[in-house]
Amino acid sequence: MYAIIETGGKQYKVSEGSICRIEKLSADVGSEAVFENVLAVASDNDLTVGNPYLQGARVSGKVLSHGKRKKIVVFKFKAKKNYRRKQGHRQPYTQVLIQNIETGLANQVEPDDQD
Repeated sequence: MYAIIETGGKQYKVSEGSICRIEKLSADVGSEAVFENVLAVASDNDLTVGNPYLQGARVSGKVLSHGKRKKIVVFKFKAKKNYRRKQGHRQPYTQVLIQNIETGLANQVEPDDQD
């Protein structure tokens, strides 16, 4: 079973027991993180896609650590103009252990087919 969640302006494919690095959250290490913006949930042979989000679906996990990614170098250069600018950047992240994926489908009632 896996889910596609949205957090920090990005989308991530997560499954139960996986460890993922997402955009930095303002949560303490060891606390629980709950993601309500679930775009899709897939189980064995079933895929449920939201429009844009699934009603009642949520993914919960545990915050393991905070850190910074590898440095990227931004180098600007214009030929023959003696223009060179070098800048570095390290993007902060939060490492999360995904513990539970709730589909929210058990709460929905099927409509009756009455004419």
